Amino acid sequence: MAIPAAVIAAGWIPFVVVLVLTLLFSGFYVRYFMSKYDSELSTTLTAIFALTVTLLTSALVPVDIFLVSYMKDTDGRFKDWANSSAVRDETENTVLIAYYVLYGIIAFCLFLLLPFMYFFYEEKDEESTCKSRCCTASKYSIVCVLIAATFLLVGAFVPTRSNPNSNSTEWKKIEALFGDMASTGIEDALSFVISIFSLIGMLGILFYTAYGMSVLPLDLVRGQESAKKERMQTQAEREENQRKRQSLRDKYLNRRSFTSRARRHEDNLVEEDHLLARRERHLIASENSWFHKCFFLLRPFEIVLGVVFFLLALLVFISLLLTNIDKAMHSLGYKSGYALPERHLPNPVDIVLVYSQKVFPLDYLMMVGIIAYFVLCSMSGIRRIGIWFLWIRMYRIRPRRTRPQGILMFCMILMFIVLAVNIVLYELTPQYSSFGSQHYVNETARNTTAHSGDVKQCTTAVSQDFCVVTRMTLLLVRFFYKMWVFGAAYYWLTWVFLGTFLLGFLIAIIKKRRSAISGEVDEDDFDESDDEMIRG
Repeated sequence: MAIPAAVIAAGWIPFVVVLVLTLLFSGFYVRYFMSKYDSELSTTLTAIFALTVTLLTSALVPVDIFLVSYMKDTDGRFKDWANSSAVRDETENTVLIAYYVLYGIIAFCLFLLLPFMYFFYEEKDEESTCKSRCCTASKYSIVCVLIAATFLLVGAFVPTRSNPNSNSTEWKKIEALFGDMASTGIEDALSFVISIFSLIGMLGILFYTAYGMSVLPLDLVRGQESAKKERMQTQAEREENQRKRQSLRDKYLNRRSFTSRARRHEDNLVEEDHLLARRERHLIASENSWFHKCFFLLRPFEIVLGVVFFLLALLVFISLLLTNIDKAMHSLGYKSGYALPERHLPNPVDIVLVYSQKVFPLDYLMMVGIIAYFVLCSMSGIRRIGIWFLWIRMYRIRPRRTRPQGILMFCMILMFIVLAVNIVLYELTPQYSSFGSQHYVNETARNTTAHSGDVKQCTTAVSQDFCVVTRMTLLLVRFFYKMWVFGAAYYWLTWVFLGTFLLGFLIAIIKKRRSAISGEVDEDDFDESDDEMIRG
C-alpha cells in the first residue's frame, strides 16, 4: 500500500513552510549584522545559504518524529497504510536520505565553501583580480579538503565494534536499533565525520549556548540602561576628560615641552574623548528615536518573554540532569555509548512532548520551539562573547558592523553547534526523540483484543516489527555503539554543560544591565561608520 498523501502533506508541508521562513530569517539576520562598508555579494549569499542549511538540519528532526508516530494508532497497532514493512522502510529511508543530504551539504560548507569564501575575501584589495583571489583561496582551501579526506578514510577503515550476538542479553535490550544496524563503509565514514563535527559543536555549546541560556532571560527581565542616564554619565566623563587635558596643558607651556610620558598620556586622553564623543552622539540618537519613545509599551512583553525563557532554561536543565542520572543508573554503560534502552526517571520535557502528540500539531510546534530556543541562545552567546582564537578576540558580532569574515566564522560555529544540538535533543528527550508517541501491543496479547493493560510504550528492547525508531536516533546510537568513545564523550560533556550553565548564570547575575547602545560603539570603528546608524 502506498503512503497516503495526507501523511506526506502533514509531515513535509510544515517542513517546507519552515524552509521558507528559515530562508527569510537567514537573509534578514545576515543583512542586519553584515557591515555596509565591507559587505560583498558573494560572502553575503554564502552566509545566507550556510545559515539556512544549518537551521534546516534541526528542522528535519520534528518531521522524523512525526512520521514514526503517525504510523500507529493509540491502541498500539500499525495503521492500514503502515502495516507493510516495505512502506515503513520507504518512509524512513526518505528521511534518512534527507539527513545524509543535509549532513553532506554541511560537510561541503565546512570543508570547502566557507574556507574558500573566507580566504577569497581576505585577498580583497585594490590591485587583486578575481582570478588571483580565487587561486589564492583555492590553495588555502586544499588544506581543508585534505583534512576532510583524512577524516573520511579514517571513518571508513577504522576498526569498529561488531554487532552483538542475536541471542545475547545485550541484543534483547536494543533489538529495535540493531534490526537496522547494517551500514556501509560510506555511511560509517560520513558518521565519523559528523561525530567529529558534533564533538566540536559540543564544545561550542559549552562555551556559547550555556552562556546564552543563562544571560538571555536575565537581560530581558532587567532590560537596558536608560539612554538619558547614560548620556548624562558620558557627558560627565567628557567634562572630566577635558579637565585632565587642560590640567596637563597648564603644567606644560606647550606641546613641545611635553615629556614622552606626558605626550602618551595626552594622546590617550584624546582617544578617550573621541570615543566618548561618539558614544554621546549615539546616545542622543537613541534617546530621540521613535523606538526609544515607544519602548515602554514593549517593556512588559520583554519581561514576560524573559520569564518564559528562564522557566524553559530551568526545565531543560532539570530534564538533562534527570536523563544523565537515569543513564548513570540504567544505561548499557560506556562501551555502548551510555545508550538508555528505557526511561526510568520522569523527564518533564520528554513526558510533555509525548502526551502533546494527541493534539496535532502541538508537539511539532513545541519541538520546533525548543530547537529554535537552543539556536537563539547559541546566537545570543556568540553575539555577547564574540569569536575568539585562544585568548585573542578575532571578531565581534554587532548590528551592521560585522565584517564578512566574522559572519562566515559565525555561520561555521553555528553549524558545529546545531549538529551538537541534535545530540542534546536526544539527551533531553530520549523517549520522544526515539519513538514519538508510539505504543505497542504486548506479544502475549497480539491475537486478542487489546486492553489498556496490554498496550505499552515503545522501547529499544522491542523488535522493529512492533516499533519504528527515528532515523536520528538510529544514526546516533548505531555509531555510539560502534565507536563508543563518542557516545561516552557526549554523555560526560552534558554534565560539563550543566555545570557551565550554572557558572554562566552566576556571571549573568553579577553583570550590570546592558547599555542602551550595546554593540554600536567600539574603539576600532571609523567615524564614517556612524553615519548610517545615527540616521537609522
